[in-house]
Amino acid sequence: MNAAPLPPVAPEVTATLVEDLSPRLRKRLDAAVTKIGARPTHSDGHTVTIAVDDETELRMHAPGGVVATTDAITCGCLLAPACVHRAAAACAAPAADPAPELTDGPNQAAPGPASATDPASATAPAATDPGPTSDPASPPDAASPAQRAAADALWSAGAAVLEAGVDGAGAVTQAALLRAAHTARLRQLPRAAGAALSVVTLLRAARTGDPSYRTAELVTALAELLGTARRVGTAAGAELAAVRGRARRPYSPDGSLRLYGLFTEPVVTDSGHGGVRTWVAGSDGRLCTVGDVAPGGVGRALGVADRAVRLGDSALTHRELGRAGLAVSGATVSPDGRLGAGKGVKAVTARGVAWTEPPLAALWETPPSEQAARALRSTSRYADPEGGGSDLLFLDVELLGFVRESGGTCLLALCEGGIPVRLTVADDDPALAHRDNLMLLARAPGTWLRIIGRLVPAPHPRLTLLACSHPTGEGTIDLGLDRLSRADLPDPAAPLHPAPSQPGGPGAHSPLYLLERRVEQAVPAGRTALGMLGDVTAEALRVRRAGLPTAAGLLTALCASASRRDRDLFGRLLPADTDGFATCWLTAARYTAAVSESLCVAAWEPTQAR
Repeated sequence: MNAAPLPPVAPEVTATLVEDLSPRLRKRLDAAVTKIGARPTHSDGHTVTIAVDDETELRMHAPGGVVATTDAITCGCLLAPACVHRAAAACAAPAADPAPELTDGPNQAAPGPASATDPASATAPAATDPGPTSDPASPPDAASPAQRAAADALWSAGAAVLEAGVDGAGAVTQAALLRAAHTARLRQLPRAAGAALSVVTLLRAARTGDPSYRTAELVTALAELLGTARRVGTAAGAELAAVRGRARRPYSPDGSLRLYGLFTEPVVTDSGHGGVRTWVAGSDGRLCTVGDVAPGGVGRALGVADRAVRLGDSALTHRELGRAGLAVSGATVSPDGRLGAGKGVKAVTARGVAWTEPPLAALWETPPSEQAARALRSTSRYADPEGGGSDLLFLDVELLGFVRESGGTCLLALCEGGIPVRLTVADDDPALAHRDNLMLLARAPGTWLRIIGRLVPAPHPRLTLLACSHPTGEGTIDLGLDRLSRADLPDPAAPLHPAPSQPGGPGAHSPLYLLERRVEQAVPAGRTALGMLGDVTAEALRVRRAGLPTAAGLLTALCASASRRDRDLFGRLLPADTDGFATCWLTAARYTAAVSESLCVAAWEPTQAR
């Protein structure tokens, strides 16, 4: 069993090592990656050593936490440095983000490789292609030739992944994507480069059987990569600036702020990080966060909640800040609302207010449909990374009881406009209080609560429940950290109460899933396997009869493109049209995402307006 994790490796290092292999060694590379990943390791300072076999060791030197050059990976075998082991070690290690996001103190998200859900959060080093894109204040009229060439390389590498599928996208295919990502960074295309790193990270997770891997995340990352690469050549002005993304997302000065605590939520990631995030609101209703997330998992999340907030001279803990207030001078805020904790920031404890008092009460005055539309803009699979905004909803609801679903049990509630909302747990870890609290609330039908939840995009109204007013009306509950008891309920002896059946939303019975299924099947299986799944005429007819003719046409075109192989004059098969298939797949992926989001927005409309 590995004793020390492998250090992240810069994308260009992995690409170079794989490119330098002979064709014979490239064929052995995937097997070597699997073998290296299973070998014992140990660390000594900045160096991680892998026992390749009983007599051979490989060393990865990462003085800055990242393996930054090919010479930093050395092997003791007889064939070194031209052996397969160095490339295999680089491919087995995480892909590094070569230029960490500029921060302003410790209040930031967990470190790690490029995010799968926010590819544009990856950052880039200083550009070497000055061109017309060097002044962000003056959006360029068009991408430079070097940028278009880099985008074309990303498209080709992404299309190759889609052609091969997860099973066929081994280390060589991934290395081509890493090379394209590195070139894109140098050409000032950080958004597309970040998406490429996300695809590589997810491919590796899928191929190693990582339990946290989700095909839907790889679909989103691959569509983001292909879509962004395709738009580079056609976008101009402000659109091109958005397509390029920003190399750094720095904190900006925000003067003096009067902040009011809302709640604190535990944060536990699949990568083993843990901590908390405390939400506060300004006098104008703008939401900000103060976070403390680091390696440590759920145990750290529970402990950090009672530690002092790292912001100025405040002695408040995160739990206390969620119910108190802060007066901050010299504040700095990131584009996504994180408060910086630099040396110039001063903060002192101030009085908090109840959720029913201004300025917090105004958060609950916006109609649910408007809140859902705003939240969806920030959680959209292909949202502009500079768009900002929050995915939280603030609702007054009447509890109806529990509903059993295929994935477990959720709480059904009714909010303004007669909208039935399904409330689910944010984290099922038994060490956190989410699940126990939700089941207790299911024993209190008819209770009115003021709640805060995170939008879950679905064809019916759905939230993860994060905080609520106390059932007795006194104070608030952080549902991941505070534990309710039966004594807190209006009727402590009440049993679990099933909710009455409710009509589904506008998209509850939509056959759009038939197209979504084919889009997802292409990613793990590849083009050839999708083309062998058979005739889809009946599925297309069902989709068309449901009033989705565009979806029906896309379904037919996607499967036809997957199975199409032309022949030359002598009857020999021509190479597959990977670009054509990638275009069909991308169109279908973006269409299903857009329709799903429209159905989600429609589901939040008041029942009398439908």
